[in-house]
Amino acid sequence: MTMHPIPRVAAIHDLSGIGRCSLTAALPVLSVMGAQCCPLPTAVLSSQTGGVSGYTFLDLTDQMAPIAAHWKALDLHFDAVYTGFLGSEKQISLVERFFEAFGGENTRILVDPVLGDDGAAYDTCGPELIAGMCRLARRAHIITPNMTEAAFLLGLPGDAVRSGRVDAGEAVRRLSLEGRRSVVLTGYSRHPGHTGALCLDASDGTVTCVQNQTVQASFPGTGDLFASVLCGGLLRGASLADAAATAAGFIHDCVERTAAKGLPPSQGVEFEPLLGKLLG
Repeated sequence: MTMHPIPRVAAIHDLSGIGRCSLTAALPVLSVMGAQCCPLPTAVLSSQTGGVSGYTFLDLTDQMAPIAAHWKALDLHFDAVYTGFLGSEKQISLVERFFEAFGGENTRILVDPVLGDDGAAYDTCGPELIAGMCRLARRAHIITPNMTEAAFLLGLPGDAVRSGRVDAGEAVRRLSLEGRRSVVLTGYSRHPGHTGALCLDASDGTVTCVQNQTVQASFPGTGDLFASVLCGGLLRGASLADAAATAAGFIHDCVERTAAKGLPPSQGVEFEPLLGKLLG
């Protein structure tokens, strides 16, 4: 009997020692969902940066091309390439080359365009990085922006979508490049007290809204968790809407658990005890 290899994902993210984000989210989530997660770290930080001072930062830009070259020499193939935080325009260019080297016909490219939140860009995201991320996102099969990042990708002020000045449905349609790529707009709320995602599936043009009751708490890293669960679900053959619903439900449960325990936001959500929910 021929054994088929499990799906393999190249995860291009930073590695933060504390905070449950980026690679410390992608590695366990994708693993428990049945995929091999191959990390290509963009930087190593002592902790996530939101609400934390004194963290260390080691830039790994100069290591990204050698890692990719070694993987190419090993003739590796990936079922998905999944990108998150990128620290500079140079890293954007390196990831574009990675897409060219490893983006085969059956390789899904998922770009989580980490640029900002709550209507403002992150401190690390200047105009050049935002422009580079827009260019990178155009190469993706799936993008997972939050409301702020969606506005930046459309060349709008950061609060344009979340404030309602630009309709979320219209934003998703425009971000889909007229239906040529799938979009999952995270942090979307259709009804007061609920939040989730608005999805446009490029395979059939359907638009789906997934919603859960809002938990009044905010934690860093939930966007990374969402995109990781989404990626794992798609690799297991779920539809975009079903994968997004699984991701939204998982984030809701993690936030609810963490908030109920009164854990500090700087530590991220306590997702480890809930990983069993993601088993196929």
